[in-house]
Amino acid sequence: MSLAIWTLILAGIVACNGVVQPTCNLKDNCNLGDNLLGGASAATESGDVTADKLESKIASIFEDKVNYSLKLFADDATTTILEYQTANLSQLHATPPGNYTLHQMEHQMATDDEDQEEVEEDERVYLYNIGRRFLAITQPFDSARNPDASSLCRRQMHQFLNALDNFDLWALKMHDASGKLNSGILNGNINQPGDFDQCLGIQQRMKDQDLEQDRDEDSIIRGQYCLAYAQPVLPHNSKRLQSFFKLIQSHGPFKSEFNDPGHRVPRYSLINWGLCVPSGCSARDVEFSVAEFLANQTAATGITFNVRVEPQMCQVRDQRPWDRNTTWAVRFFVLVLSVAILSTIYDRSTKSQAKQNAWLTAFSLDKNLRWLFSTSSAPGDIEAVHGIRFLNAIMLIFSHKSMAMFFNPYNNRTAMSESLGQPWTVIGRAASLYTDPFLLFSGMLTAYSLFGRLMKQQPIRLKNEYISRLMRIVPPLAALILFCTYVLPLWGSGPQWNLVVGHHADICKKNWWRNLLFIHNYFGFSEMCLTHTHHLGIDTELFAVAPLLILGLWRWPRRGLFTLLLLCTVGTAARYYTTIVNQLSNYIYFGTNIQRLFRTADYMYSFPPHRSTVYIMGILLGYVLRKYQNAKLSSLQLRLGWLVATACVLASLLGPAPMGDINYVYNSTHAAIYAAFAPIAWCLFFSWIVFVSHNGYTNKLTKLFAWRGFQVSTKLSYAIYLTQFPVFFFNVGRRRHIHHYYNFVSIILDTNEFISIFLASVALTVLFDAPFQNLKKLLIKRPSAKVAKKDDVADSRTESQDATTLASEPSSTALKPHPHSD
Repeated sequence: MSLAIWTLILAGIVACNGVVQPTCNLKDNCNLGDNLLGGASAATESGDVTADKLESKIASIFEDKVNYSLKLFADDATTTILEYQTANLSQLHATPPGNYTLHQMEHQMATDDEDQEEVEEDERVYLYNIGRRFLAITQPFDSARNPDASSLCRRQMHQFLNALDNFDLWALKMHDASGKLNSGILNGNINQPGDFDQCLGIQQRMKDQDLEQDRDEDSIIRGQYCLAYAQPVLPHNSKRLQSFFKLIQSHGPFKSEFNDPGHRVPRYSLINWGLCVPSGCSARDVEFSVAEFLANQTAATGITFNVRVEPQMCQVRDQRPWDRNTTWAVRFFVLVLSVAILSTIYDRSTKSQAKQNAWLTAFSLDKNLRWLFSTSSAPGDIEAVHGIRFLNAIMLIFSHKSMAMFFNPYNNRTAMSESLGQPWTVIGRAASLYTDPFLLFSGMLTAYSLFGRLMKQQPIRLKNEYISRLMRIVPPLAALILFCTYVLPLWGSGPQWNLVVGHHADICKKNWWRNLLFIHNYFGFSEMCLTHTHHLGIDTELFAVAPLLILGLWRWPRRGLFTLLLLCTVGTAARYYTTIVNQLSNYIYFGTNIQRLFRTADYMYSFPPHRSTVYIMGILLGYVLRKYQNAKLSSLQLRLGWLVATACVLASLLGPAPMGDINYVYNSTHAAIYAAFAPIAWCLFFSWIVFVSHNGYTNKLTKLFAWRGFQVSTKLSYAIYLTQFPVFFFNVGRRRHIHHYYNFVSIILDTNEFISIFLASVALTVLFDAPFQNLKKLLIKRPSAKVAKKDDVADSRTESQDATTLASEPSSTALKPHPHSD
């Protein structure tokens, strides 16, 4: 309205003063009044100027001024300057100002609506074109192509594809969350996990016409993450094609098939591909569609793909309540923790009293932590054993970690395989060697304890020995089985979570009882709960027959010695023969066949007679330590002994090193020699160290192994042995994205994992291991000695060492007597 009023005012002024001749350009910001006044005198001199020219001039001046002002104060660079038509003043006078303004506003509003609709239409066109080009690059995955797909799957897939055409955000997220072919394929970047969390975070209600047909739980489309496995098959012997696939599969450090168990050993030859599909589609629907897609892509090439999508590998975010077993498992751990807290409170409140109730302090955290971190040494302790156990335990952790790292996706897997396909990787490939010293020391401490009591004519109560051992190893083992079966699966998620954590928990639900009976090593690795605990079964079974061998050696020394040496020889020959006949390999050479690894574990590695050689060596070592105490060795004997021991350790490590080369081809003779003689050579080295250090012949190496700080690692070793695999595979299951491999050290020395293993081991020790050892001391009374009290104390402590040590799985074994022993 103001614009019309000003126009009328200016027209009136001009009509009163005559023709206007502006003296300056209004765009130069000159005074409009000066122009009009100046124009008045000019009008009197040239009165022949017509009214039309006057009106045109005024309109021109006003238009210039308005346009210039709008240019200066416009908020948007794209604002269009209003253009005004030159109007006849007679028409303006004839039209009331108010009516003219209303008409102009309505016209402007109509114009704005048309512009807005035009912008929206343009936006739809732009998004459609962007979507077409985007989808032309990465085609959406249709999981409803299976003829047997359910109607729910078809409707959800139809809505997804329509929403994707419309560029709806939820559909874009679902398409974006699926794995895409990336660069670096020839460097092993073939496994594409996609975006796990983005997929599971998708929720979208189905359209109204579909809601009527679906149940309430099916009325929402949820993102479902499926991990598909594909294995390429080459039908002809094309060297160029084989070289191409060799790079894609990163030279194949492990060769696997579909039917190989994948929950503990990586199926390295398979391509892992993450797909995000609607929750209404099944794993079978996804498998059919993936197989069809790959068949179309490789048509007429001669290349085929075997495809598998396992139901357990399709995951939907579903907040289901705990089942009854899980609830009871959580209650059990809460109960144990509560008992420990109450016991600690009692221990602190009665510390000043002369005598505490030992039963009420058995679970005290203060009491058990003091014992755990105590470095005091007991009389008769074979101190060098602590350091040797620590060394082999650390090497075993590195070996287990190097196996777990092959589960993870790397964008440079080929470069990683090439760096690890070298002889120096023997330190991680010789995992079986690092378990043998624990069998050696288990046999040694059993014999050392029993021979000590036989020499002192003390009664040997085998029932108490067996009960003592069970109370030592069963509570921590049972607690870990319960935790990994019912609690751990609820703690995380990830692309491989259901494989390495969930599937393993399902196995434990069926076969946990085998572990508690210590017969699980006879049923094969593929269906074994806590596969790394197979050594517990071997050691327990050997411990069961050890007293018979020790008593035979005590009563008939020559015959007993001959029998033990014969058993050692038979066990060695059996390992050699079994390896040759069954094409086994106790060494993880480059290109190891997964089926061969499992056959080796089933036929030899977990079979007690084949592992008995080093255990019998331990019995003989314990006999020698008792019979030849304070033995005198000459300088020549010491040098010769160290020379032989050094040769043994170098042969056991350097001998199989070439088998780790990237170009190594399996040879059954090499594998048989290693399986038969490497354990003996490795254990001879540590047997010599124990013998000379126990007899007082020390050097820098023996002093290092006898460092008192290793007392703590020995008491933690059983728990470390139990917890390391759950920690490793917990992290494998949670791994979401592809990482870059830099070097072996950066992968192995994962600080977070080591801290997690340490804390889990401390918790398992102070809540289950130490408390039940305290209870064992109260339940089982040791027989009184028939000799001097001082000797009895030393022997009792050594006996306690042995009983607890026999928990010795690859890293268990507490040599030191339990904290609160008499």
